[in-house]
Order: sequence, then C-alpha cells, then structure tokens
Amino acid sequence: MPELPEVETVVRALRPVLVGRTICTAEFPAPPRRMVNLPPEALQERISGQTIRALNRRAKYLLFELSRDHLVVHLKMTGHLYVLSPDQTSPFDKWVRVRFPLDDGRELRFSDSRRFGRVYLAGEAAEVLPELGPEPLEESFTLSVFKARLKGRERALKPLLLDQSFIAGVGNIYADEALHLAQIHPQRTAKSLSQAEIKRLYDSVRHVLQEGIRHQGATIGWYRSPDGKPGEAQNHLRVYRTRATKDVPCPVCGSPISVIPMGQRSTHFCPVCQPETKEGRKK
Repeated sequence: MPELPEVETVVRALRPVLVGRTICTAEFPAPPRRMVNLPPEALQERISGQTIRALNRRAKYLLFELSRDHLVVHLKMTGHLYVLSPDQTSPFDKWVRVRFPLDDGRELRFSDSRRFGRVYLAGEAAEVLPELGPEPLEESFTLSVFKARLKGRERALKPLLLDQSFIAGVGNIYADEALHLAQIHPQRTAKSLSQAEIKRLYDSVRHVLQEGIRHQGATIGWYRSPDGKPGEAQNHLRVYRTRATKDVPCPVCGSPISVIPMGQRSTHFCPVCQPETKEGRKK
C-alpha cells in the first residue's frame, strides 16, 4: 500500500496539473459499489462544475479542496491516479473505476485493479477521514510531541508506528526502515525506550520519509507516479526485503535479515544491529 512518500509524490505531481481546473462530471465505467460514499448519480450531480482550488495530503489520503466540497481519495493497494486526454491510453485504463472530465478537455482517471481504493465527496474532509495522528514531517511534530505520544505506551513499536492515530502516513516499509536506522528491535515496547533511543527513532522516522519522497516513492507492488514511472526508493532500502532481495544482507553489518510476523504484517530487521537490549548496538 502506498505510504506517505508515495502519496506525497502523487500530490506533488498532480498539483500543478489540476489546481485551477474545473471538474465537469464523474463517469463510472461500471457500478463503483463500495468505492464511493455517495450513490453515483448523487456524486455526479454534486461534483459537476466544482473547481479544484487546492490539492494536499493528509496521512495516506489525497485531499482535493473544491469550490464547495472536498474530494478525498485513498489509493489503498492498487489505486493509481493520472491525467490524460480522452484519446490517450494507459496500461492502467483496463481498471479505470471513475473518470473526472476536466474543463481543459483532459480527464483525471482513477484506476484500481483490486477495488480497495476509496473516493469520497464530502463538505469537509474530516467527515470521511478516520482519526489520524500528527504529520511526522510537519514543523509542529517536534521531539517533545513525539515523547509525549510515546509516554506510558506498552505496545510494541512496529504496530504502534503503523497505527495511523499515533502517527499519520507511516506504513510497513518505512516503519521497518526507521527502526533499523534507529537500531531498535521492532518488538521493543514504547515504554522501554531510553531518551537516547526516542531521539534516534524520532530522527529516523523523519529521515526515512524524507528520503522516500526524495526518491519519489518505493515501487515494490503497484505504485507508480501519475506519469506511470516507478519510484526509486526501493533501490535504497536498508532492511525491508522483497522476494527479489530476500537474501541481501544487512548493509551495516552484513548479517542475514530476519523476517517475523507482527500484526499480520511481515517485519524485517537485523538481529545484530537491532538486538532486544535497551540501548541497541553500539556504534
């Protein structure tokens, strides 16, 4: 599933193309079922004629600020957003679930082979968004804020980092990357962290997300930028492994990477760099 860096990459690519454009209508090649929060006819009527005033991101959601409403899109596992002229084609067209014709003759297309993605239209984004924690790359997300949110928590760190109500936008890939960079075992509890470890983890979360954005996201599954190009972040991962890289050792110490299940997700870590001791591996 695309995480904060991938969604931020999509937002930055689409913003100059879409802001200022007016949505003419919404077209559904097939019944959208649970993909939308309104009946298709109601969404079509309500969105028609609304201008896109801004495009931003909240956690893993794209937020389109319209003239009267907010269009909220969640890509989920296989969602892809892109803009083309009606006569242009894309390999993703075979899974297009909704088209938004625009006033300049082009159209915004949402493709989703697995149909897990969501398209919401609401007066305010908060009406459809779940409870979300702070944005980890915002200036307001300080070390003090991070410490306060960790205080007294007994959950293991990996599932805590995946909890969108704790921190917004971090998913499986970047949680593993941050814990490895911080030299902290994923099964350690938040309550067990020393002040030095909290600082390392805070810095690491921000660093791996910034690097993910710099490399335009990680293309491990379906993710592509709006122009169809893959990201490059997967070529710079420290510990997260795929089938193709499962035998690649730790880039720091050369040890084999361990994979364990945590919260129905595979968790990747280095048992040497991330031991289950309080202060971790000494540099």
